[in-house]
Amino acid sequence: MPSFTEALQSQVGRKILTGLTGIFLVLFIIFHLGGNLAILGEPDAMNRYSMFLHDMGPLLWIARIGLLAVFVIHAWLGISIWLRKRKARPNNYAVYSSKGGPSKQGLSSRSMAFTGVVLLIFVIFHINTFALGETQTVMIDGQETHDIKSLVIDTFENSALYAFGYAFVMLLLGTHLGHGIWSAFTSLTLSSKKASAVVYTIGVLLAIVLAVGFLFIPLYIYFGGGCDAALINCN
Repeated sequence: MPSFTEALQSQVGRKILTGLTGIFLVLFIIFHLGGNLAILGEPDAMNRYSMFLHDMGPLLWIARIGLLAVFVIHAWLGISIWLRKRKARPNNYAVYSSKGGPSKQGLSSRSMAFTGVVLLIFVIFHINTFALGETQTVMIDGQETHDIKSLVIDTFENSALYAFGYAFVMLLLGTHLGHGIWSAFTSLTLSSKKASAVVYTIGVLLAIVLAVGFLFIPLYIYFGGGCDAALINCN
């Protein structure tokens, strides 16, 4: 069985690791969207979610570091695969067209490196703004916890740049996932053409749902006026 280092040096090994890390990140994105949508639930729902995470103590930081490591590895693998392809074929085609077959060549696939780099930069800013940002505290069940809900509302309500910038990056996320989900399963030896077509369709639909779910929140808060928005109860 090849070692992790040998897998990183193998093109096939890199594709498999890219697929595994990609699927893990998709699962995290789904979980993270659920936490974000808690802002539309009960008044304390989002802060309870935040309190649950912070109650993990040191495990939260281990999870954060592990998640960041997976993200960096996934990005590095993706970029290295893209660079090898560019080196093998330095001249671009004069005209691109979607093959509609096994390669699924299209805008999503051609922009994977670009959207991946943008998402990596975005994650750094996102962590600095929300996970590490200064927050007020709120009492829940007699326990003091971070008021992450107010931070989210204040950030999107008072900054058009952040609200629209966040929404734009979420469109890029949807574009990245549109091809990435199918590619991840293909890298893990999904060979059946029928299964491949099904996974591609599901991947595109899931990418749309996730992108819309994430970009809805900042735009709704910005245009809805934060706590004045009908679906957000801050009392």
